[in-house]
Amino acid sequence: MRTSLSFNKSFNKSFNKSFIWFDLGYTLVYRPREQVFRRFLEENGASRSLRDIEIAYHLTDKLFMRDYPGALAKGDASFFPWYLGVLNYKLGLAFDLFEQHRRLRELQESFRAEWAPYPFAESVLRSLKEGDVGVGLISNWDGTARQVLKEGHLADYFDHIVISSEVGCEKPAKQIFQHSFRLAGVSPEECLYVGDNYYDDVVGSSAVGMDAVLVNRFGRLGIEEIAHEPTIPSIQALPALLDLPFKEELSR
Repeated sequence: MRTSLSFNKSFNKSFNKSFIWFDLGYTLVYRPREQVFRRFLEENGASRSLRDIEIAYHLTDKLFMRDYPGALAKGDASFFPWYLGVLNYKLGLAFDLFEQHRRLRELQESFRAEWAPYPFAESVLRSLKEGDVGVGLISNWDGTARQVLKEGHLADYFDHIVISSEVGCEKPAKQIFQHSFRLAGVSPEECLYVGDNYYDDVVGSSAVGMDAVLVNRFGRLGIEEIAHEPTIPSIQALPALLDLPFKEELSR
């Protein structure tokens, strides 16, 4: 029998949870895309601070999550020049989008800018496992998801992994969550979902009766239209939220 966790009393709700489900991209793993973009700017005689680039990416992500559901889960060729146009606009820049896309892909390869776990991700997952809490993944991702988890040394922490490209449905559809409950043998009331996309993650999990924690790196920035609690800057805050002991160790 798994341990049930209650939310820290600093939040209004009190939940008993025995299974935590996670999103993947920008919840557990990230790409160093801002550094790649800054190198592109340097090559083209432009300059922006890393902080400004980070915020522009964040705001562009949030706009796409809100206004263009599902676009970010598609292959780069289907949306990325469009995404770059918005990103450039937020930074006061203008480039040939198809040439920019081509060069950014080259730089990404030269930087080896692949998906990597956040430095605290493994420690957070370990704290859950040591607390006898079930851990699962529900992600809108292509066939590379399991490789990303394996290369990031995260795969072994999950009791169950559900990838949209493998099961034929994706968040926020109820079917992917219901499939996950059946797979793990748990009810939605026993579960908590943690992710960075309000419209896929919070709305989707809420529709099947699951509670959710929203991850938003920059406070309320980019989600001003949303009133959801708990909202945390990263999963590093999750053990404290669940009253779990947590000792951070650097990822391998």
